[in-house]
Amino acid sequence: MRSTQEERLRIHVRWMIRRDMREVLGVEQEAFEFPWSDEDFTRCLRQRNCIGMVAESGDSVVAFMIYELHRSRLHVLNFAVARSHRRLGIGTRMMEKLIGKLTPERRNRIVLEVRETNLPAQLFFRSLGFRAISVLKDFYQDTTEDAYLMNYLALASVGEQVVPQRMAG
Repeated sequence: MRSTQEERLRIHVRWMIRRDMREVLGVEQEAFEFPWSDEDFTRCLRQRNCIGMVAESGDSVVAFMIYELHRSRLHVLNFAVARSHRRLGIGTRMMEKLIGKLTPERRNRIVLEVRETNLPAQLFFRSLGFRAISVLKDFYQDTTEDAYLMNYLALASVGEQVVPQRMAG
């Protein structure tokens, strides 16, 4: 159920288009110490398996997500919500839309990396059912910071019962 605040915002989640890039870059630069450049977005989105999604409030882009389609998983590469629109359920709504694309038979998981110092993101993804499955040492090119590889598994149905899938380790 949507919050009253979210109803007032009238959030619309849709595919990203080229004219969104100015606003997406604004959200990116506000959100990250080491933001992606316009060229980074362009290079990524030109790949056949790379998809962009935005959340609009009125005529403004207030959040975005970039992810890749792989054979058995979705890989979130970049995700941010404008500071002015955080903690209103927008990020959750976007992630739920992505989770809704999973099927136990095909793409059954979502993976993403989170900086070890980004506790708010770690807690956000954990609240949605993601779990840290490994530490990626010296992962980022801009710093020597490690990342947590986080994983979300689709639920598999067994008869009437829903059973979460587990990974080894």
